[in-house]
Amino acid sequence: MQNTIEIIPFSPDLKEHIKTLNIEWLEKYFRVEEKDEIVLSNPQEKIIDKGGLIFYAKYKDEIIGTASLMKVDHNIFELSKMAVSDKAQGLGIGNRLLIHCLAVAEENNIQKLILYSNRKLLPAIHLYEKFGFVEVPLGNVSYERADIKMEKIMP
Repeated sequence: MQNTIEIIPFSPDLKEHIKTLNIEWLEKYFRVEEKDEIVLSNPQEKIIDKGGLIFYAKYKDEIIGTASLMKVDHNIFELSKMAVSDKAQGLGIGNRLLIHCLAVAEENNIQKLILYSNRKLLPAIHLYEKFGFVEVPLGNVSYERADIKMEKIMP
């Protein structure tokens, strides 16, 4: 199964998938905030054009997951907009997307990755911890659902 999952880069014809996948989980656990709507409706403008990257997990010609690296500044990117379709949960898709994002961050000499999450998303928090993310003070955050900030200093 894992070998048949392909991680592919963003392309304009795939732009709807980042929105569909993220809204699916946001509506399940939280609510779609205004900032989500803006970024997810304009991924090219809000992520790619600002120096960020978007990736998709493809399985059997279907997009079943997504993750983004949003540029904060030259050395720091935010791991963001990570979502896996309900029907693909438990298949290690999040794991594969995270491994890919970490490899790309390393290739691009990104020094630090940060992310915001919510403590009730235990599988996600455990995944991040497994890959070396540690909790840091939350600071100013633009999402009301975010109650934990984590970061990983890249090698």
